[in-house]
Amino acid sequence: MNCENKSYLDGLNKNQYKAVMQTGSPLLILAGAGSGKTRVITTKIAHLIDCLGIDPHSILAVTFTNKAAGEMRERVLKMVPGSEGVMIRTFHSFGAWLLRRNSAILGLQQRFSIYDDDDSLSLLHSVFSDYKRKDLKPYARWISRAKDYCLYPDDDLTSISFDPKLSEVYTAYEKKLREVGSVDFGDLILRSVELLAENDNIRNRIQNRYRVILVDEYQDSNIAQYELLKLLYNGQNYICVVGDDDQSIYSFRGAEVKNIITFPTSFKGAEIIKLEQNYRSTGNILSIASRVVSSNKDRLGKNLWTLAEDGPKGVVKIVENQDREAEFCASLLRDGNLDGTAILYRTNAQSLSFESYFLNHKIPYKIVGSLKFYDREEIKDVIALFSLFLNQYDEIAFRRIINKPPKGIGKVSINKIIDTAMKESCSLIEGCRRSLCGMSSKASKGLDAFVEFIEKLEESSEKVDLGEFTNKAIHDSGILEYHRAQDEISLTQKVKNLEEMVNAASKYSKGKDGLLSFLEDMELDRSRLAGVDPASQNGVTLITMHNTKGLEFDRVIIVGMEEGLFPSRPDESDDDLEEERRIFYVSITRARKELYFTSCRQRRIWGKLNFQSPSRFLNDIPEEFIVNTEKSILKKNLKSDFPPGTIVYHDDYGNGQVIKEWDNGKEVLIIVRFETGKTAQFIPKYAGLVKIDPEYDF
Repeated sequence: MNCENKSYLDGLNKNQYKAVMQTGSPLLILAGAGSGKTRVITTKIAHLIDCLGIDPHSILAVTFTNKAAGEMRERVLKMVPGSEGVMIRTFHSFGAWLLRRNSAILGLQQRFSIYDDDDSLSLLHSVFSDYKRKDLKPYARWISRAKDYCLYPDDDLTSISFDPKLSEVYTAYEKKLREVGSVDFGDLILRSVELLAENDNIRNRIQNRYRVILVDEYQDSNIAQYELLKLLYNGQNYICVVGDDDQSIYSFRGAEVKNIITFPTSFKGAEIIKLEQNYRSTGNILSIASRVVSSNKDRLGKNLWTLAEDGPKGVVKIVENQDREAEFCASLLRDGNLDGTAILYRTNAQSLSFESYFLNHKIPYKIVGSLKFYDREEIKDVIALFSLFLNQYDEIAFRRIINKPPKGIGKVSINKIIDTAMKESCSLIEGCRRSLCGMSSKASKGLDAFVEFIEKLEESSEKVDLGEFTNKAIHDSGILEYHRAQDEISLTQKVKNLEEMVNAASKYSKGKDGLLSFLEDMELDRSRLAGVDPASQNGVTLITMHNTKGLEFDRVIIVGMEEGLFPSRPDESDDDLEEERRIFYVSITRARKELYFTSCRQRRIWGKLNFQSPSRFLNDIPEEFIVNTEKSILKKNLKSDFPPGTIVYHDDYGNGQVIKEWDNGKEVLIIVRFETGKTAQFIPKYAGLVKIDPEYDF
């Protein structure tokens, strides 16, 4: 078969073509921002099927969002009709698929519920009811992080927290999670690792089924996902990962940049192909981005380039305060290019000054990153109702929905039902039936009506399409009227959101399997699933730097370029500082044509007016690529007489050691850690610091 003349290969550059054609040894496609990585990975799948005769059912492609998986699926199908059999899923969706098909081995309900962060906290609170929910939040967060790191309750958890109670709390939480037959988000990967590691037959079957394993956005993978990947690979199948170490910005979610950096040593004989030609940005923007990220040491290294023109230089604008910052941004918008402009900030709180100014001056804007559709109260109510319908042992869903709308069933009665179900080893719905005696008249009536409602759902679930079933459930449960009343009181749009949920459900097949797929997509897609898409609205985009990943704009304005805001802490570790620099790199590479940076001399923080210093990251930008409105802020390579490691004495703080030094463009600043454990920031020439004998035992 002649595969060189396939139309989908047209237009690939040399390295893209090489990446598509490579087979055999493990492959890392190191794909810079805007280098066409999605086209490469989808074309590679098409080539494997169309030219190499690989069975679509033996290809597993994994990415990180349902949206990306959907786009990948559509592109492959367009290139190779009949390729529907390729499994293209998110990591967590693949984990759910694997666990559902092997649920009995792990002691799970086949239709187990998947708990999100809020559900996990509720489960933890049901075990430790003497604690306040807010006091349990850190434990819920630590447990989630432990699972990302593939750690169990009996493992050394000091890398997560030094809290001595963590192991005990984690153990109790896991016991309860298994009792209700459900999993949390982290379990979808951790228990998949457990399943494959402990069951040779299942592992061999999965390895033999998937002859090809492809992973997109590999820089966003965590340790548990890395362990899962190692178990899927047996040296006989083919593995290819695509990613960019310079765009690894999600460590707060557990992402581990070392996964991609160490790929060549983790998968022996691996080849690296770099995609460095950029199809998005002008030459000057790419020069700024490349020079900024080159300051990082922990990276594989690449240099973006383009055939496009150099374009205008970047602009650094120093303003007096955040009001003037908003005013400056508004002045740029006078050319009318609102839809092509994005204002990027480090924290959501920074949007307020722009919102206020734009509202007052009637400038249309849209905010990306508001409350997710899935997280809205009314949607979670329906999800809880359906979760209980599918898994009648789901205690968290039961607690949420049994008295909503109010049925006169109090906490004592709810606990009695749960205790009955536990003692008599029956479902919670059966527990309701067995607890009717002894309830108050009102509670008994409400409970009886709820059980009857669930029974009627059972009768209709296989008879009508899922949209009609969802509509009926929302009506007959009383949830619709309950939230309609909330709309009237609070002027919200809860009923509209419930309508959107019915619309979304109508796209799925009828019956419990269709409902399960619908819930799984709802629970696993962490992006907005319905409602108004900000991209469809008119106006300038206000967005955090993290949320810009995967987006691009004609004009990008990066605001708040100040020490203490970006980077966020002066005493950050080198790893944290390198991640913040990667966040800066990602932000810069969102721009197609124009790039601006703003920094305030003063900023009001927690009600106090603070004097700000320009971000050290501005010093990473070569002067030949920017127009600087205040030349004095970009003095380079200033040094102090107090390099890191210097032992010092201060009258107010005592003895200490310099742990960090940097040039903020105006002054040299240092961080000193004192014997008391306190750290403080100084401008050395004003600090009154005295060097002391380096032999001092600090």
